[in-house]
Amino acid sequence: MVLKKTMIKQFGILSVAKFGAILGLIYGLIIGISIFLTGSAEMGKAIGMAGMAGLGIGAILVGIIMGAIIGFIFGAIAAFIYNLVLEAIGGIEVDLDIAD
Repeated sequence: MVLKKTMIKQFGILSVAKFGAILGLIYGLIIGISIFLTGSAEMGKAIGMAGMAGLGIGAILVGIIMGAIIGFIFGAIAAFIYNLVLEAIGGIEVDLDIAD
């Protein structure tokens, strides 16, 4: 193994945005499930259990979709800003462990 210093000069905006979308999707799933679980007891009494199942699935789907969209947008914005900062400071130095 050889330790090699490498400079990161730029991040791909679309690549970081896709990664942000995946993280947002996972976060949205967690939020949707938690909304479903916390709201099910009270709302089930008011609208009935059949209606609650529909609202619960809707909460999960909306959480997933909104999380992915927001993650994509903020990932793209973060990569763009990061690239501007890297341009000003000259990049980030990282040590990579390269196998022989």
